[in-house]
Amino acid sequence: MTDLLTALALAIALEGAVYALFPGRMKAMLAQILTLPDSTLRAAGVVGCALGVAAVWLLRAGGG
Repeated sequence: MTDLLTALALAIALEGAVYALFPGRMKAMLAQILTLPDSTLRAAGVVGCALGVAAVWLLRAGGG
């Protein structure tokens, strides 16, 4: 459970850093995301989730 909370805290910190460093670019990107169809966003979410799970699995399996 500690690992999950640590990962969530890190994700929040990284996202906050991106918004702090590039606020204008983030606004433009969010406006662009609103124009995408749901199916595209869903596919991107599935791919991102799969890559994240694979990365965690590889790191845990490799002892890294």
